[in-house]
Amino acid sequence: MKASILAVTAATTASVALAQPHKHQHARLHEMNKRTQTETTWVSGPTAYAFVLDGQTISVDEVCDGVADNKLKWADGAPAGLCSTSVSASPSSAAPTTSSAPASTSEIVQSAAAFYQKSSSATSEAPSSTSQAPAASSSWAAWNGSGLGGQGVDSPFPDGELDCSTFPSEYGALSLNYLGMGGWSGLQHVTFGASAITDIVTGISGDTCTEGMMCSYACPPGYQKAQWPTTQGATGQSVGGIQCKGGKLHLTNPDLSKSLCMKGKGGVEAKNSASGVVAICRTDYPGTESEVVPVELQSGETNELTNPDASSYYTWQGKPTSAQYYLNPIGKNAEQACQWGTAGSNMGNWAPINFGVGHKDGKTWLSIFQNKPTTSSLYEGTVEIQGDVSDKCIYKNGQYCGAAGCNADGCTVSVNSGTATFVVSD
Repeated sequence: MKASILAVTAATTASVALAQPHKHQHARLHEMNKRTQTETTWVSGPTAYAFVLDGQTISVDEVCDGVADNKLKWADGAPAGLCSTSVSASPSSAAPTTSSAPASTSEIVQSAAAFYQKSSSATSEAPSSTSQAPAASSSWAAWNGSGLGGQGVDSPFPDGELDCSTFPSEYGALSLNYLGMGGWSGLQHVTFGASAITDIVTGISGDTCTEGMMCSYACPPGYQKAQWPTTQGATGQSVGGIQCKGGKLHLTNPDLSKSLCMKGKGGVEAKNSASGVVAICRTDYPGTESEVVPVELQSGETNELTNPDASSYYTWQGKPTSAQYYLNPIGKNAEQACQWGTAGSNMGNWAPINFGVGHKDGKTWLSIFQNKPTTSSLYEGTVEIQGDVSDKCIYKNGQYCGAAGCNADGCTVSVNSGTATFVVSD
């Protein structure tokens, strides 16, 4: 009998989901994970866990007994000290996860990070990934210029004309072939209720865009997805992409844009001053919220980070949203790092450092912060926000230092004028 998977970073059918809260509004680690939209003071707190099997909360004892009997396996390694018996990580090849009404999240204690929004929370579903890390690739220009798309990024999309089997690389979308989903960054099969989406099945590696799915995609640096349905998840899940309907691909937000991608506010870049390649991955939001939207920088390269404008971009339950990026270890490329990672890898959702980027009320706000409570690993390198900014904001040797001193959580600045740059160095 095949053992069910205890999912740490990916939810799978008949799996136990470990609900580990994340501090920023765009990253969901599990289908029970709480979204936190942040404010301008740092708050940290303890982390508690809840375990869900087929939509039902089960106890730690039941989890550990299932592991001991080999009826359950960890997808990404057991939390430290949870059970006396540890089972090694095992990738999942199960069918897509069906979201259901979430169990109570009263056991989950959130840890919030500073940015520019008020705190509120909602439960959600997490994506699944089974793809393997490939060998190192060449520069972003070569990686992006090898037939992966991004051309025609400002062109109107031919609504309802392309077959669902056609990836729209000629209309700005980047084909993320390494995820194993036909180039798409995420797939969500949705069921529409009277006023909200009542059921979401998240696609995994091996799936493609088929009837009834929302098919999400990555855009080139400086651009972001412009399509998501007005109707969103009933319990706070975000849904994004174009829809496969009647065998054809349809825009879901034509009032916002007739194109697949739209420019951000601009004025934010990342520069790699380190000795090796650096991959910076944005969450696919709205959508599965997996950290798969790539910017890859070879040593010495600079490229734009998309800066969402709160006045015109996606709102979650009426609240404006910003962008969250994951900074991966120096030497790891986008194909290796811009996908769900595993505990101890320091890649993907386990990357030690996040960037926050957003424009609101006439100002661009930028942050560097520790990826707590997901990981306490320290980034091996230095990161500094340079430019005409309100204060100092630099990470080095496990400390985030600003005008008020240093701490282990993060720092936030606003941009006074011009372009601000996240500079990564050894």
